[in-house]
Amino acid sequence: MASSAKQIILLVAMAASLLAVTQAATVVVGGSENWRYGYNYTEWAANNAPFYFGDALVFKYKKAPAHSVYLMPNLWSYLKCDFSKAKLLANPSQGQGHGYAFVINQWRVFYFASAEGNDCKNGLMKLIVVPWPRY
Repeated sequence: MASSAKQIILLVAMAASLLAVTQAATVVVGGSENWRYGYNYTEWAANNAPFYFGDALVFKYKKAPAHSVYLMPNLWSYLKCDFSKAKLLANPSQGQGHGYAFVINQWRVFYFASAEGNDCKNGLMKLIVVPWPRY
């Protein structure tokens, strides 16, 4: 009987740990550096990956200097900083306070960039996220 009880406790503990692993995370883009001009988000993403379906990427930034968050339609637009077909997710005032949260809800590559001034071309304010499924 004691052995059976230990097995049940072990199974419950394992199930609880699996549930904890599958919960969505809230990730502030750039960590304590936030979403700002001149920060290397490619390196940040490599150090903070993987990102999973259901995770929320939070873009926090100050009103001045102005920044934004665009979802780029493809790799070419991302590389060239071509915002002609990009979707505005957050304007310069939406990154203040708690920031703008983008929930990863599709199996695709996400390309993000800021269109203000030289943010994208010279300031590295762009990010690629490839989500992983949760198990």
